[in-house]
Amino acid sequence: MATANADAAEVERLYELGDRLSSAKDKSQHAADYEAIIASVKGQNVKAKQLAAQLIPRYFRSFPALGTFAMEAMFDLVEMEELIRIQAIRGFPLLGKDAEFISKIADILEENVERDAVHKALMSLIRQDVKNSLQPLFKHVESGSEIREKIICFLRDKVFPVKAELLKPQAEMERYITDLIKKSVQDVTGLEFKLFMDFLRSLSIFGDTAPRESFQELIEIIQAQADLDAQFDVSDIDHIERWTSCIYMALPIFTRGASSSKFLNYFAKQIVPVFDKIPEEKKLDLLKTVAASSPYAVAQDSRQLLPSVVQLLKKYMPGKKVDDINHNYVECLLYTFHHLAHKTPNTTNSLCGYKIVTGQPSDRLGEDFSEHYKDFIERLTGTEDTVRAASKRLTQGMADFNKAISSAKTEEEKTKIKADQQKSTMTMRSYNNILAMSQPLHGKSPLFIGDKKITLSWMEQPKKPAASTAGGKRTQPASNGNAPLNKKGRGDGGMHNQLVNRAFEGLPRGGGRGSGRGRGRGGRGRGWGYR
Repeated sequence: MATANADAAEVERLYELGDRLSSAKDKSQHAADYEAIIASVKGQNVKAKQLAAQLIPRYFRSFPALGTFAMEAMFDLVEMEELIRIQAIRGFPLLGKDAEFISKIADILEENVERDAVHKALMSLIRQDVKNSLQPLFKHVESGSEIREKIICFLRDKVFPVKAELLKPQAEMERYITDLIKKSVQDVTGLEFKLFMDFLRSLSIFGDTAPRESFQELIEIIQAQADLDAQFDVSDIDHIERWTSCIYMALPIFTRGASSSKFLNYFAKQIVPVFDKIPEEKKLDLLKTVAASSPYAVAQDSRQLLPSVVQLLKKYMPGKKVDDINHNYVECLLYTFHHLAHKTPNTTNSLCGYKIVTGQPSDRLGEDFSEHYKDFIERLTGTEDTVRAASKRLTQGMADFNKAISSAKTEEEKTKIKADQQKSTMTMRSYNNILAMSQPLHGKSPLFIGDKKITLSWMEQPKKPAASTAGGKRTQPASNGNAPLNKKGRGDGGMHNQLVNRAFEGLPRGGGRGSGRGRGRGGRGRGWGYR
């Protein structure tokens, strides 16, 4: 009974202290009252602590000399039972907005307690002072603190979606958060990097009307992530996947005029010389990235890369008809060859024995490259004969798919047959593309394809205009192996989504550790989490 009376008396005393502070015109004269409120946190009275959690923030700004003690008391309250903890967290936005304080609030995320309350407190502080609130949060990401992943999730779920509200004045604040992100992506996983890059691309300073220099800035961020200054190591799978995903991430930016030089030169100088040693499952990804990037290569880069492409073409195009070829490799390489040669046609004179006249000394028309021409044409012919034969066999087999689906007894069987049918359709596209690209190369002065006439087999196929009949009904165009497989993957196709999204798997919603923090890249830090 005595304890209950004492607890009630303590609560009543705190109310009296609060009332006195509330009515005082010069609150600074009542520092002893505020100190008494702070001291009540050390007691055993739960209701008194709840009341203190309300009163300490309410009068915090009136007693700057007691600020440190008040903050320590509030963080002590956070470590207590739920009702007290929630009340304390709700009072945080009234305490201050300096970097150290915001960082301490963020640290509470590590405790896995009252996440929503902490998020609300942080958002309240951010709305009060966006610049000074964001800096300590990004510092957690940059420094690799224990709560970095939870901070990233908070930024993704709470801050990024309201960027239009927070980033004002727009240009100044977008530049500020861009600089914070550039510092933070020094050591990130693939999923984290994609998150930050997607956000940067959503900013107006990198929008449709942005100058070319802005897009080059994005490319330089991606280049740094791809480790283009490092020696290529065929045993470092993380670096291979990082390079591949980074160049695919860069494709939409190449279309805006940013330079692809560093990526393409790295491929020619670092990757091609050791291409044979690269794991088979990674070779196709690399060739696809280069093929997708080749339309954006400038003439100088095309001249440097073409010898490497021709070298690989000769490796994978047989000099005579064989049972089969690696059609995916050949399709990628022929596509790359056309787009590079279109930029610098006379470079092919010394590589393939062509006789293309531009009037420049680099035509090298006085030199005899007839053996190169003979060898290249033989390889083209052998490839075409092989592809035609393989295409004929595939066409015969594809005719049986619909019958097999109709006779399948289980959904599992139907699913497998449809998957085989889809694979065969894509293979047929590849065969058709190889023939379409190889046939124009037989002449002494061939015309190289430098436009979008060829759509690579793994990319979304262009929709064909539907023909109208006399009755007004549209007829479905007959399939020739180029019907779209699905509607995903605009522009650079499904392979882009597959490669980049692999990096995005596993980022937890609302906190918790992700699955992709393996060590990689020679000790540089986080792997990209593909394996």
